[in-house]
Amino acid sequence: MKVALLTDGIYPYVIGGIQKHSFYLAKYFALNKIEVDLYHTANDLSKADSLDCFSEEEKKYIHSYTIPFPKLDKFPGHYIRETKAYSETIFEKLKQNTPVDFIYIQGLCGMKLFENKHELKTPAGVNFHGLEMFQKAASLRSKAEQYLFRKPVLRSLHAADVVFSLGGKLTELLIEQGIPKEKISQVSIGIDSSWLREETIILHSKITFVFTGRYERRKGIEELMSVLSTIKNQQFDFHFIGGIPEEKKLVAPNITYWGNINDPEKIKNILKTADVLVCPSYSEGMPTVILEAMASGMAIVASNVGAVSEQVSAANGILIEPGNKRQLEKALLDMISVDPERLISMKKQSIALIKERFLWEAIILKNIAAIQQYV
Repeated sequence: MKVALLTDGIYPYVIGGIQKHSFYLAKYFALNKIEVDLYHTANDLSKADSLDCFSEEEKKYIHSYTIPFPKLDKFPGHYIRETKAYSETIFEKLKQNTPVDFIYIQGLCGMKLFENKHELKTPAGVNFHGLEMFQKAASLRSKAEQYLFRKPVLRSLHAADVVFSLGGKLTELLIEQGIPKEKISQVSIGIDSSWLREETIILHSKITFVFTGRYERRKGIEELMSVLSTIKNQQFDFHFIGGIPEEKKLVAPNITYWGNINDPEKIKNILKTADVLVCPSYSEGMPTVILEAMASGMAIVASNVGAVSEQVSAANGILIEPGNKRQLEKALLDMISVDPERLISMKKQSIALIKERFLWEAIILKNIAAIQQYV
């Protein structure tokens, strides 16, 4: 079988959850001897085209087609126009190349293809991961931006042969947008087994929290900072991984800002010496960072959005409503005062859940089975 994978980048050449998902899809398709025509972009196209993030054996099955991502203007909706232009270039290359059996599309990378799908006659599926444009907005500006995305996203969803859902509330959102149940294939993202914690779980004298992610309004960082300023005199440590603007930072001896970290081993070391990941987003898909934290043996405090409920329950953490500072504060205080045996149990349950449901070796087989229904 041969699959075309259309994405706006693969990790580590482009940083992001979708980009990690694209990398692992390509990697594990190749490990299962499925050929992949990989259409992607990056700031450094020559480096991305080398595919040095894959093994030599994997590269035998992966064919790279790098495409510059256009930069047009900064008027509202510029990203949609840029992605449309990017999708047009992808579509022209698809028509020139040897036909494939299935086209897997990340986000809006198939805009042009879906407008002219009759020209290829190849089954195509799309994955919009978080469907943020249909989730709760963090501000009026965010809400306006969401409306700009809804129309092109709906066009792609309805034109696709299959729509991939990560589960949880995302499947409900798709049905609300008129996508038939029989057209939805529910397959979660996964994590590589190299993330699994092997060390014995040991608790420290103070509970250690971690937030990891880019600075973005929908991530709930403002609400988190507000809560931390209220409880900063409690006994805990808090680590931020990711770029946080200086004016947003709290000055406190128990709060550490690491900035952007590109070395996954350094991230692993921080997570494995921490206790609780905090993810108070207004909207999400199925955050890779939650899987990384779970595999590292962490409990989770997260907003009940997207497919987060597939990852987090009372067994391994606390779910809160997005934007609810009162619930966020209570969840952090509950974790600070949690019984040590209860915390150890939550941390172990996170690891067990990863082994049971989220390792890529099993996730890729579900993707392959879903695709084979249309080939």
